[in-house]
Amino acid sequence: MELSLATRTVGEHTVLEVGGEVDVYTAPRLRERLLELIDGGARHVVVDLGRVDFLDSTGLGVLVGALKRLRTAGGSFALVCDKEPLLKIFRITALDQVFPLHPTVDAAVGADPAGAGA
Repeated sequence: MELSLATRTVGEHTVLEVGGEVDVYTAPRLRERLLELIDGGARHVVVDLGRVDFLDSTGLGVLVGALKRLRTAGGSFALVCDKEPLLKIFRITALDQVFPLHPTVDAAVGADPAGAGA
């Protein structure tokens, strides 16, 4: 169970690139990194799931938690996902109605941060 996390800045957005599997074993690392970013002042976060091969309910819970924390702080949270198996998970759980989902990082950062996730 390998998880890779890399962070970069695009304009006023903090982009967290995630790779590998996000499951009960690796989700705590993702949660810790998201909390570090938010507690460190990031207010517009984009999580790029483009290299994620597997996402379970624990991983979904981490993403929901980060979304709630950022909304409380007046920020925005968006996901980049273009893989059909992952998109299906978001549709089945109705989280496609909760998260702003974008096909690319450019599309996500081009969205209005104040309106993203609202």
